[in-house]
Amino acid sequence: MALQKTAAKIPSYRNRLSYHSMLLGGIGFLSGAALVIAHVETRGAIEHALAEEQRASLVQVIPVQHYEGNLLAEQLPITLETGETKTVFIARKDGMVMAAAFEVSEPGYSGDIRVIMGVDKNGEILGVRTLSHTETPGLGDKIELARNDWVLSFNGKSVNNPDDAGWALQKDGGIFDQFTGATITPRAYVKAVKGGLDFFEQHKVQIIEKPMPEPVEVEPEPVPVKPKR
Repeated sequence: MALQKTAAKIPSYRNRLSYHSMLLGGIGFLSGAALVIAHVETRGAIEHALAEEQRASLVQVIPVQHYEGNLLAEQLPITLETGETKTVFIARKDGMVMAAAFEVSEPGYSGDIRVIMGVDKNGEILGVRTLSHTETPGLGDKIELARNDWVLSFNGKSVNNPDDAGWALQKDGGIFDQFTGATITPRAYVKAVKGGLDFFEQHKVQIIEKPMPEPVEVEPEPVPVKPKR
């Protein structure tokens, strides 16, 4: 007698709409949980990498003789007239404010040009470096120190050195060189740096006279007592 094969019977609950909704919800929950776990696991490493990148930029615009310790340790938020907040990194030596660094930006030929600049307590530029830009390769990218030393021409300049007329490209009557085939990019850069000096002068007292942060007291960990034998 031949055995008849019978199809496996599908449980009735699998045909219900609620079952499929719960199944999709469970998959979504597990996927979301996996993303959260991945984010938590990598957040520390990402934050550390960003801090190191920021510190590397700061040490390029504030020479070592102007500070001791970590340049990221002391930050001063300043609220601008626009309502935005600009973060100023304070550089101290022997407890005294010696310099400050902050970011400035200006629209260039094809996007914002972000610049980090360091200024000493007298308002003299210690250094400027390009953080990011989307300018034309081979033309506008000369604002990168790796491609051209043009950014070094700002060293030693201050809000009054040169005067307002001098804070422009040579073709505009100023003292700064322009790039061959590119004018908008260096013009925006000069404007950004001059704007940074104006910002420093406006908030100079607030920055230079910033009180030194109180040291954070950390309670010593109790010394474990060895049990008597």
